Amino acid sequence: MRSRVVATALACAALPVLGAAPGGEAPLPERMRDTGGGTQLIVARAPSTASTTGTVSWWDLRRGRWVRAGSAPARFGANGLVEGAARRQGTKTTPTGLYELPFAFGVKAAPGGTRMPYRPVRQNSWWCQDNDSRAYNRWSEPLASDCRAAEAERLVSYRTQYAYALVVGFNYRAPVRGRGAGIFLHVTGRGATAGCVSVPEGAMRRILRWAVPSREPHIAVGTVAGVTAVTRY
Repeated sequence: MRSRVVATALACAALPVLGAAPGGEAPLPERMRDTGGGTQLIVARAPSTASTTGTVSWWDLRRGRWVRAGSAPARFGANGLVEGAARRQGTKTTPTGLYELPFAFGVKAAPGGTRMPYRPVRQNSWWCQDNDSRAYNRWSEPLASDCRAAEAERLVSYRTQYAYALVVGFNYRAPVRGRGAGIFLHVTGRGATAGCVSVPEGAMRRILRWAVPSREPHIAVGTVAGVTAVTRY
């Protein structure tokens, strides 16, 4: 889902942190109920469910300890965050929860070193959001015959946002009609999103170089107070 609201681009910074977090707390993933079972984790946190801005950090599990590999400012849905199971399509809310990252895609070529499966965006690449289509919440190339163009995103039309993106596995494995489609981690456009999480382009490039499929990376989305207890979907 594409970015909508005008905002100034923010610089991103990689901030490696070893051991305890500021204030003596254990690193964030060590405080989480579930990290997905792999050894890589992206954490997207907003101050509250009404927030449209926050942070994304990405972490590696090394010798039994979680180490922060990088962080960046993030944007969320224009109407804030909502529990993934309660989300409704078209509400411009970002679903909270713990999700797999099925594959990456982009208008631009994959950054050197990318190991995630990466699909190049072509003129006939679409993401179907039509509740009546068999291709609901799926990449469609070309557009499926039963998916209305008015209920789909032509990905090449959003060259900034979809320069680089990771598919978030929200409502993906067994789609529930009406819950929502096309939730990605992508490049920040003009501001708050229609439900995705976005970060500056440089951060997306670093995340794509960092993510390793065999390490089963996941993304946890939640509030600062609630992300440690997000539900896996």
